Amino acid sequence: MTISPGLNSWTLLAAAFVSIAACQTKPSTSTSTSTPEVRSITPPKLDGAHLGERLLCYRPMRHGSPNMSVEQVGSQTVVHNYGHGGSGWTLAPGSASYVVDLAEASPQLAARSKSEPIIVVGAGVVGLFTAYELVQSGYTNVTVVAERFDGLTSHVAAGLLAPVSMDNDPEMQKVVDRIGIDAYRFFADVARGKHPEFEGGAVVVPAYFERRSDSGLEPYVGVVMEPAKDVVLDFGNGTRREMVAYDDGIFIDTAVMMKDLHDWLRPRVKFEQRRVEHFSDLPCSVVYDCAGLGSASLNDDSKMVSVQGHLVMLKDQQPKDLQHMILIYLDEGRTESGQKVKRSFYMMPKHLPDTGPNDVGVIGGTFVEGATPATPNEAEFERMLQNARRFYGM
Repeated sequence: MTISPGLNSWTLLAAAFVSIAACQTKPSTSTSTSTPEVRSITPPKLDGAHLGERLLCYRPMRHGSPNMSVEQVGSQTVVHNYGHGGSGWTLAPGSASYVVDLAEASPQLAARSKSEPIIVVGAGVVGLFTAYELVQSGYTNVTVVAERFDGLTSHVAAGLLAPVSMDNDPEMQKVVDRIGIDAYRFFADVARGKHPEFEGGAVVVPAYFERRSDSGLEPYVGVVMEPAKDVVLDFGNGTRREMVAYDDGIFIDTAVMMKDLHDWLRPRVKFEQRRVEHFSDLPCSVVYDCAGLGSASLNDDSKMVSVQGHLVMLKDQQPKDLQHMILIYLDEGRTESGQKVKRSFYMMPKHLPDTGPNDVGVIGGTFVEGATPATPNEAEFERMLQNARRFYGM
């Protein structure tokens, strides 16, 4: 079954072309003279019998930066929080805190009572974390309005905490880095058990990249993360890869976190399922706009674009072998629909609800700007799996 829910800056990608057709290692970009640590990694099983569901997702990317601002629209104050691309999970807790603080400091809302009604439009990770932050900040009359509450991109996202699929101008990048650091602290606390309402929603595991610059995590180093290490991954089949390892990487179990967010919010906020065509349709003077791709039409925002992603779930694996994350950037090209695609390979230890305990792992990924469910670009699934097999030397 294919699910089509409504998933680093591309400037980093431009320098990140890598060929994985050959199996030899590459010279390390580190200036260290020490011998890299060799780590044995058992590759996932990638034959047909071990491939599961194929998923399509659509990341809501806004060129220039996410929209995190306060705007007066007629008689309503609209607090925007959308356009995070493939970094919704990476930024959501920090982004929610940022816009709530921004709203509270605005002239329109500075003196507003916390018991007056607020509507949050959108029930993806950004919308739910915004509602969570509002409740945590003492607001008592919050309603989340959305067309759908299940089967969203936020549910199927792979789960690597790293800024990917964004297009930020340099000044906004500084803000995004600060927000990402705040979010990292939140998820690290989840992993340490400091947020029992989200037990199991995040775990610290090694994250492997080809270069430090590919990760987008360097601004976090020395603040919330340790420096990356030069390592060699040995796949036990004659293939070795020189990589860098962030041993305090964070994997977010997105489906678990979405359920936990719903469960925590349910007794504290109202949920209303309906499509919002215009902010003026909402009987509320304060609206938090977290509608993702829907914000393009709500705001007539021409900077918004969908970025299609392809994922393949794995099944009947050895979960202990997959407790790490890998992301490398590959080439650019055109899909069968003629759309520009930026290709990568990633593996995460993702597990979907209602599947077997050994059905662990997801292979991705593609970034097809402007694609929609009308252009599924199905050929990218097989190309993606071929890239994964080449990477592991299969």
